[in-house]
Amino acid sequence: MKRRGFLGSVTGGVVAGAAGLTRAAETPAAAETPAQALRTTAAVHMAPRADGLEVVWAVSRLARGWVEWKGSDGTTGKAHEDAYGFVPQGDRIVRVRVSGLKPGATYQVRTVTESGDAAKTRDESPWKNFRPLDGKAATTKFVVWNDTHQNEETLKRLHTATPAADFLLWNGDTCNNWDKEEWLAPTLLSPAGQDVSEGRPMFVVWGNHDVRGKWAFKMPEIIATPSDRPFYAFRSGPVAFICLHTGEDKPDDHPSFGGRVAFELLRVQQAEWMKQVIQQPEFRDAPYRVVFCHIPLRWTKENPKDYAGGGYDDFSRFSREAWHDVLVQWKTQIVVSGHTHQTAWIPGTKEFPYAQLVGGGPKPQAATFIEGTADKSALKFTMKDLDGKVLQEVSFKALA
Repeated sequence: MKRRGFLGSVTGGVVAGAAGLTRAAETPAAAETPAQALRTTAAVHMAPRADGLEVVWAVSRLARGWVEWKGSDGTTGKAHEDAYGFVPQGDRIVRVRVSGLKPGATYQVRTVTESGDAAKTRDESPWKNFRPLDGKAATTKFVVWNDTHQNEETLKRLHTATPAADFLLWNGDTCNNWDKEEWLAPTLLSPAGQDVSEGRPMFVVWGNHDVRGKWAFKMPEIIATPSDRPFYAFRSGPVAFICLHTGEDKPDDHPSFGGRVAFELLRVQQAEWMKQVIQQPEFRDAPYRVVFCHIPLRWTKENPKDYAGGGYDDFSRFSREAWHDVLVQWKTQIVVSGHTHQTAWIPGTKEFPYAQLVGGGPKPQAATFIEGTADKSALKFTMKDLDGKVLQEVSFKALA
């Protein structure tokens, strides 16, 4: 298997604000914000919830910002304070948490940014549609990317080909390695100069390359999650989703990591957390149950790895050993992953009752996107290549 070879200071705020299922034409950040503008990326819709989201954008210098929203029912609001009583501000990133919105309602959201210098430059982003997630809805639609690795052609074609949805799940390896701090904001907030959250608010799951490089520790300043941890759970329509961090593809003590990672403990923490999550009614009683994680929990050939000799995991045995029992207890139907840079479908078995679906790689000829839909009749996954050719279709009946 050839998987390698790639092309290619913050505060938050609180308010009251899913995506309208229409997506505007591509709007490169450079087109709406010139290089020296105050706001240097789109205002990205991230970590949607039943009552709101977080909006994250990059700035060229010290600035403060807030979010304004207006509902289709005529209501309006403003998110303009953080947990410490400040207006959200930063010299690279501004993040604002928007709360108090109604599940499934339609809103428009924009950011307002003001520079902290004497010029008091002001920027207003375009209004953008948003609809909070609705766990009681009869249906949901979602889309999945993985292993984009900063490949601009792939990102542009993915953005064009991928339809609008209740959310986009970017399932790890957004980058190659974070060797330079200045790569973070454009890669995550304006990949290939696009607002990929337009019409599909974004979740991010960490991949093994997302934790590499000396600046990887800065990624949490930009990526919002519902729980402020790299693992989280949410409900959209009849589907309950659990998102997990599989960590690295070698043991923590591998010399290539230089003592920078501690994923063994994180896997244990996630197992204990899941035991609590699956007891909550919206997860315990969900008709459909899906897990997202970057490294697969199952693979076609599960051979031992020679880590000292350059081997690495094509599936995360460490994670599976930590999580298997609780995944079985929850009656997980499918685990959706990336990492291997080749597609795979592995049905459930008696030993491993959860199926495994794996998306493709970063080069355009290998790249894929997954469309998911669910209603009372079935949960369906359709994997396509960048030309729209269907590569895999699978479906699940609702759990009793």
